[in-house]
Amino acid sequence: MRVLFICGKNRRRSPTAEQVFAEWHGVECASAGLSRDADSPVSLELIEWADLIIVMEKVHRTKLVARFNARLADKRIVCINIPDNYSFMEPALIELLRTRVSPFLPVSRGV
Repeated sequence: MRVLFICGKNRRRSPTAEQVFAEWHGVECASAGLSRDADSPVSLELIEWADLIIVMEKVHRTKLVARFNARLADKRIVCINIPDNYSFMEPALIELLRTRVSPFLPVSRGV
């Protein structure tokens, strides 16, 4: 399963998610941001690569659909409702991500 994590600027939430789930059995991860100044901007190639797209906030889903609507028809998009008030790799953010993302991933062995 290929999972794309999306937030605003790809500086805190989505790169944390990418690192947290990088070793999850059966999952390949990438992360991107929707802002023009994102560290790694969302691209059509990433959208096409992903089997599952996980956005951090409802506004991210709205922006994603506005930008890539036709390309999202067969994509599963999940919003996990994590606000932008965490630091990169903050333990509370990691805990939230594990709780909210893992139900959508294959059962992992050893992570």
